[in-house]
Amino acid sequence: MPRQEISAWRPPVPGVVEVFHARFTEHAYPMHVHDAWTLLIVDDGAVRYDLDRHEHGTPKDTVSLLPPQVPHNGSPATPGGFRKRVLYLDMTQLDERFIGPAVDRPDLADPLLRRRVGQLHTVLTGPGEELEAESRLALIGERLRAHLRPSPAFGSAAPDHGVARRLRDLLDARMVEGITLGEAAGVLHTHPAHLVRSFSGAFGIAPHQYVVSRRVDLARRLLLDGQPPREVAAAAGFHDQPHLTRHFKRLTGTTPGRYATAGASGGRTPSRPAPWPAGSSAV
Repeated sequence: MPRQEISAWRPPVPGVVEVFHARFTEHAYPMHVHDAWTLLIVDDGAVRYDLDRHEHGTPKDTVSLLPPQVPHNGSPATPGGFRKRVLYLDMTQLDERFIGPAVDRPDLADPLLRRRVGQLHTVLTGPGEELEAESRLALIGERLRAHLRPSPAFGSAAPDHGVARRLRDLLDARMVEGITLGEAAGVLHTHPAHLVRSFSGAFGIAPHQYVVSRRVDLARRLLLDGQPPREVAAAAGFHDQPHLTRHFKRLTGTTPGRYATAGASGGRTPSRPAPWPAGSSAV
């Protein structure tokens, strides 16, 4: 019996038009077009499709990039169908110059790119992680452009320490209210991907990890001052209390409520701070 499971949403991340997750056992797409770039990964099974009158497929670890306004179809290439995750990206990520190269080579065998796209999908499933999503998208866009217009090496440039320090100052100044990566790039007059690489290379931590760490530090102080977790979440720049709890527990090993209780007990059952988070190698 045919089976399908779908979910779709529009995240508040510049450049991402839509996120679409689907499982199909028999559904076949007819020829159609999109006005956005289709960035596709297949987690189970495989898809065959025609693009510009040429047949293509999605073997394991492949990232498929289908350009806008170019007709394509799609159908299961394996028994039992397929499970896919799709990002629809607007033209700010890849402009029309990349359409021709993408038509010629839409399927990219790049395990690092595949992993980064999967990580971005994970980040986009929850609110409050927009800076991390922007950072990951910037590096994905950079790698896609390198595939479509090859350069001598991926990410070989040395970090720009001046830009890194200026971005750190900007993140510190806007720690609670937050700033998007696009806004920061505009203020510092550089490309978002250059910001992420320079900051990560200079300080050993990605910009979004730095911001989360600083916010958790602030939350710890506010909790020890006696503020309830629901108020601390907003005061420290988190989307809501569950958002605070998720990051607080990851960095300290305990929940905000338990941390506050330990503080109120006069240190008889202290919460041990976690070490500084890992660097940016996972970005």
